[in-house]
Amino acid sequence: MSEKLKIKLSIANRVYPLTIDASQEEGLRKAAKNIEVMIKQFEQSYSVRDKQDVLAMCALQFASQVEQKSIDKATVSEHVEEKLNALNDLLQSHI
Repeated sequence: MSEKLKIKLSIANRVYPLTIDASQEEGLRKAAKNIEVMIKQFEQSYSVRDKQDVLAMCALQFASQVEQKSIDKATVSEHVEEKLNALNDLLQSHI
């Protein structure tokens, strides 16, 4: 059974206590750090004072990155499938 850890993550000047699997700790800490970095970038680039607006912008940015990676992966998969089909056709023509 996986060991549970109690950690506290600070995001946008709020502390969030979490109980997690030990294997999740590194990913969660990196994610919280990335959110903090993005918050600072948005606050410096735009005159946004409301933390909720900044957090919404962060959520949109991260969600769009996930969606774009999914789109890119689908495109690569289609390209690989086309190449495999062409290779299969070539092999079939020589059998």
